[in-house]
Amino acid sequence: MSDMPAWAWGATIALIIALFVFDLLVAVRRPHAVGIREATFWSVFYIAAALLFGLAVWLLGGSTAGAEYFSGWIVEKSLSVDNLFVFVIIMARFAVPAEYQQKTLLFGIAAALALRTVLIAIGAAAISLFSFTFLIFGLILIWTAVQLIRHRDEEPDVEDTFLVRRARRILPVSRDFHGGRMLAREDGDRVMTPLLLVFVAIGSTDVLFALDSIPAVFGVTDDPFIVFTANAFALLGLRALYFLIEGLLERLVYLSIGLSVILAFIGAKLILEFLHEDVTHSVPEIPTPASLGVILLILVATTGASLVRVRHHPEEKAKPGSLRRRRERPREEEPAARPPR
Repeated sequence: MSDMPAWAWGATIALIIALFVFDLLVAVRRPHAVGIREATFWSVFYIAAALLFGLAVWLLGGSTAGAEYFSGWIVEKSLSVDNLFVFVIIMARFAVPAEYQQKTLLFGIAAALALRTVLIAIGAAAISLFSFTFLIFGLILIWTAVQLIRHRDEEPDVEDTFLVRRARRILPVSRDFHGGRMLAREDGDRVMTPLLLVFVAIGSTDVLFALDSIPAVFGVTDDPFIVFTANAFALLGLRALYFLIEGLLERLVYLSIGLSVILAFIGAKLILEFLHEDVTHSVPEIPTPASLGVILLILVATTGASLVRVRHHPEEKAKPGSLRRRRERPREEEPAARPPR
């Protein structure tokens, strides 16, 4: 589907934007704590939308394109679960009230999709220009898998990202949420609320996740259209999925290990593909249906083993894992922090 016409790109982008706007207007128009029934409805809705879009890709682009889309979507959806771990940490660290969480998540996810679109364009251009890009992507994924295994019991420092530090220096930070606004005025001065910091934290940490998820989906397909749509439909509905499985996340104690195995497998697949195309055709390739089967098997085994482990050891809690050891540092005082009015 690499020769996708411009009108199809335009229609797909319009559909994705419309779904985000629909989510914003219908689901987030009134600040409130999200219950299990509401989260279930929206999760099912967006999963159904992703599956219907995949069916359309299968019918219009053929079985190969359809299999690549579903494989890419499953990879991105499974990796996005690790995002949810970090979202939970961010909400807790910044003490975001329940009624403001979904609004912040939605804006953060929209920003993440915009940033990922840029990375996808860069990745697609690199693949078309340099044949060794698959080798680089494969090595990145294997390195990420090793780091995630090494630091699987740690949590990323969501308050120490570059963008969060810069945001704190630009404007004073209020301790008041000001009715869910991101910018407000206190004593005539412009201030940012904690929600704006949360928005920046979600967007900036998702960029780090994209550094492994984008190469991972390119390991399934090199079609930019499928890469983009798999990412978009994996992120759509992530807000609802957060509230649906928030309590389940801490029970997935082996999730980091399962994701590490998936990343290492896709990294090896990319390296084999590079060797097959640029060194010798005697090196075998891993077909997309086989990749899909392996990924699903790893996810099922990881989830099942996690639930069994927690059943016998209920005191254990899952951690999202990190790509580097968290630095021990004294907590900096927030500049010009203002008391609540």
